[in-house]
Amino acid sequence: MKNNTKRIVNSGVVAAVYVVLCILFQPISFGSVQFRIAEAFTVLPFLDAAFIPGLYIGVLLANIIGGLGAWDIWLGSFFTLIAAYLTWKMPNKWLAPLPSVLVNAFGVSAYVSVLYEVPYWISVLWIGIGQAVVTYLIGIPILILFKKHYKPS
Repeated sequence: MKNNTKRIVNSGVVAAVYVVLCILFQPISFGSVQFRIAEAFTVLPFLDAAFIPGLYIGVLLANIIGGLGAWDIWLGSFFTLIAAYLTWKMPNKWLAPLPSVLVNAFGVSAYVSVLYEVPYWISVLWIGIGQAVVTYLIGIPILILFKKHYKPS
């Protein structure tokens, strides 16, 4: 029971930090070109599936605050849920960012391109680049740090 409580709390902390980072970096967290720093945490399900609901809730709350409306609130959060599950299934840490990069690039671009009136493939490119930069340059070091200090049950 104690380990489950710890896992839930850790997941909740990730959700809270995700929201705070999106607020702090709001100018680059939302839009047709995104470098959402909080997305660095999307690699954490590789270590423990308990991070999946925390990421989902964090994205849901951040997208409510972010201002892109229902599309981002529901679809963006759903895409994170899919990517987080796939990250949990990745065979090694170097592939852990890949689901988030691909799901967000192709999925989020489906509505961001319409909302910002930019061509879909341009949106795929920019969101994919932003996601790759954040998840590989910041996310992998976070994953390595968590792997040293986090012990799932």
